[in-house]
Amino acid sequence: MTSFEHLADLQARVGEEVGVSEWITVDQQRINLFADATGDHQWIHIDAERAAKGPFGTTIAHGFLTLSLLPEMSASAFQVLDTRMGVNYGLDRVRFPAPVPSGSRLRGRFKLLKYEPLEGGAQLTVEVTMEREGSVKPVCVAESLARRYV
Repeated sequence: MTSFEHLADLQARVGEEVGVSEWITVDQQRINLFADATGDHQWIHIDAERAAKGPFGTTIAHGFLTLSLLPEMSASAFQVLDTRMGVNYGLDRVRFPAPVPSGSRLRGRFKLLKYEPLEGGAQLTVEVTMEREGSVKPVCVAESLARRYV
């Protein structure tokens, strides 16, 4: 994990990678729990027998499940020691270029695109590229907007 002493230290890091997360395993149990939480029970996600005959040869994670891993990835990628809280402000340009087969291990690479000072903090725009172990193509690329306060 990369640590920054002060939020303002990030201003000089615009355009650079600021952290890489730990690996997260996306197993079938996680996929099933997400299906139950969201009501998205499409066979490609939860029916192993049918999915084995489908285009990916196995069940795959929901795109929104993949995206929902962003906070967990961020928490292990970088920290800013003088911030008292952070708020998810939104997302821009979310794409899912490749599927996430059940059992995959994913991690996120975080590149700071913008640093915008706010009263009491800053808004950060961070490009997150989620990689799947053993794959060249990313499984998710998104711009995350977060507000951090000191």
